[in-house]
Amino acid sequence: MNSAAPALTPTTRSLAWCLHLLVIGLLALAAGRAVTDGGPDTGWIIAVSAACSLVYAVGPTLPCVRRSRRAAALWLAVVGACWLALLTLSSDAVWVAFPLYFLQLHLLSRRAGPAAVVATAAAATAGFAAHQHSFAPAMAIGPALGAAVAAAVVWGYQALYRESEHRRRLIEELTATRADLAAAQHTAGVLAERDRLAREIHDTLAQGLSSIQLLLRAAERVLPQAPQNAARYVDQARQAAADNLAEARRFVAALTSPTLEGTTVAGALDRLCKTTSARHRITARFHLTGTPTPLTTAHEVALLRIAQSALANTVQHAEATAAKVTLSYLDDHVAIDIVDDGCGFDPAHRPAPDPETGGFGLAAMRARAQDLGGTFTIETAAGHGTTLAAQLPLTPPADTKPEACP
Repeated sequence: MNSAAPALTPTTRSLAWCLHLLVIGLLALAAGRAVTDGGPDTGWIIAVSAACSLVYAVGPTLPCVRRSRRAAALWLAVVGACWLALLTLSSDAVWVAFPLYFLQLHLLSRRAGPAAVVATAAAATAGFAAHQHSFAPAMAIGPALGAAVAAAVVWGYQALYRESEHRRRLIEELTATRADLAAAQHTAGVLAERDRLAREIHDTLAQGLSSIQLLLRAAERVLPQAPQNAARYVDQARQAAADNLAEARRFVAALTSPTLEGTTVAGALDRLCKTTSARHRITARFHLTGTPTPLTTAHEVALLRIAQSALANTVQHAEATAAKVTLSYLDDHVAIDIVDDGCGFDPAHRPAPDPETGGFGLAAMRARAQDLGGTFTIETAAGHGTTLAAQLPLTPPADTKPEACP
């Protein structure tokens, strides 16, 4: 009924209505008994009962009583005064003390509530004894027992309410935490998918466009002296564009890479080496060791993309004349090695990745291997060629998420 009291729930609202009906019923009982007995104070008893009922009924409807502890205490004091007046007139008013206990413990502070209950119990005992013109210890048992029961009920309810509120706050915190976790997982998923898409675009479309650019430059260089060679380069560039268009369409449709359709990863790597040798001034050879075992699509795509990116780097930057791609099936893992005889580089002074000049290939290759629980190493030095090696376990760790195929 006030800001200090617990908020009403359907259950507590029903209990409050029961308490209101109990108070009104006990006051009506006192008035009815007075009419039945026909004593000299019947009129006064009826009037005071009606006044007490009116004061009690008006209180819960006042906003200030519901919101302010001080206003509630003032209203309760007026109700208590009316009750004391009725108690002086009729001994039946002693029963009204029981619902008053609940009101006092519920509306007053922790100190004032018990004190008011003790005072009400003492007044009820004294009033009843005055009407009986005698006092016996049994007269105090009823009011005292009622006060004890009311205190136990109210304090028990308050303890349950505090526990319920604590659980409600825990549930709200858990719900908020789950929402935050879901948002974090969504963000992580978006970032992971963005990273995957970036690697796929780099290893397919970007590398294909780079190959087309190199072929068209070669055609431009030989066009005046050897138109036939220029036409051959243009035809290869057209074929590379068609291959990239197929990659892009499959990429958008989220299907398996067309390079792996109808063949194994070994066949796809062999075809990659032959295509690279035909389109560029480099001899790329493929070598297979070990007994081939079935691989997951994620493993096959990772091996193919690593080889594509490594050969593209060799063509564009290594100034190599030969490259060798080796696919090795070992006991518990599969490995791919790409070796070239190019100019090499200093791993400690690699240029930072740049949207204009590239430089994302090595990071993408390492990320592909690590996503499947594997390793990726680079062995190179200026003027001594480059060796790239990736090893993937045949059974990826349970906490790694296989990469989806474009």
